[in-house]
Amino acid sequence: MAFLREGEWNLTYDGDGLRPGADLLFGTLNTGIYLLNEPSLDHADGVLGDAPLPQEDGLRFGQDTTSSTTVSFELAVDTVNAARTTVGRHTANLGAVDTLLAAWDAATIRRRMGAVAVLRTMQGGRIRRAYGRPRSIAPANTRFTRQGSTSLVATFLIADGRWYDDAEESTTPTAAPAPIRGLTSPLTAALSQRVPAPPQPPGAMPVAGTVPTWPVTTVYGPGRNPKLTFFGPDRTQQGDLRQRMTIGLDLALADGEWVTIDPRPWARTVLRDDTASVAGALTRSSPRMQDMLLAPGLQHVRYSVVDDTGTSRATVAWRPAHRFY
Repeated sequence: MAFLREGEWNLTYDGDGLRPGADLLFGTLNTGIYLLNEPSLDHADGVLGDAPLPQEDGLRFGQDTTSSTTVSFELAVDTVNAARTTVGRHTANLGAVDTLLAAWDAATIRRRMGAVAVLRTMQGGRIRRAYGRPRSIAPANTRFTRQGSTSLVATFLIADGRWYDDAEESTTPTAAPAPIRGLTSPLTAALSQRVPAPPQPPGAMPVAGTVPTWPVTTVYGPGRNPKLTFFGPDRTQQGDLRQRMTIGLDLALADGEWVTIDPRPWARTVLRDDTASVAGALTRSSPRMQDMLLAPGLQHVRYSVVDDTGTSRATVAWRPAHRFY
């Protein structure tokens, strides 16, 4: 991904072998594609669940859902200083516009279900990103194009209306040791007694941001029935952290195998070794994937698994989320 300076934007996605990816930098004069105005964010109308009350005035409010956010850019492709002649500037401008159109076309991702591009920007010295797809783009081919300047209007549709910190955060909760199940025969001298270690306290997860974010969890074998329990950020009257959600899997993992649970709207997958779906292995106590969210604040997580080797582990990764970049 491109290095960003203040006010710059970066559109990226991977290629597929047949169609190239993109790493487009724009937004300032230095990039050659600058903004004519600040981007506008259009929040689409929500889907309202209101229902009229029978035989009386008024209505009953139902469940409302919000749609996505569209970012609109007014751009100018500038190649005025690319050549000394009008023909040279015109040729350079046509090539630069073609490069922009190819990147915004995003054929690689729009032909794959759930695939998204990453839109990054630095504003106020901080870098944030959104996930979605480039949509419409309309170049205005005027007489200024021959002089090396073409204006365009382009839009980008954000998948979930959230802006995320560019840096990903993660933690590796420690699994509690397996309980001692007593003695097994044959017994040999000399016998010794193991004292079980105290249960591991929940691992601290300071979740920044202003809106809930999606945790991407990965559990690694060997082990059976892995489970991650999240606590907080609120506390009970007794001062204990309140259990919020538990994500469990009813399966066995061999050494070297792993399962990744990705509840983000553009993924919603449970994959073994990043290939086979094992979504059916989610336990009944696990929330629906749309509800696998971490609220801002100090969260805690505990990992439990049946593993006699003590080598199983898990990771939780997330990006703090915001409503505005």
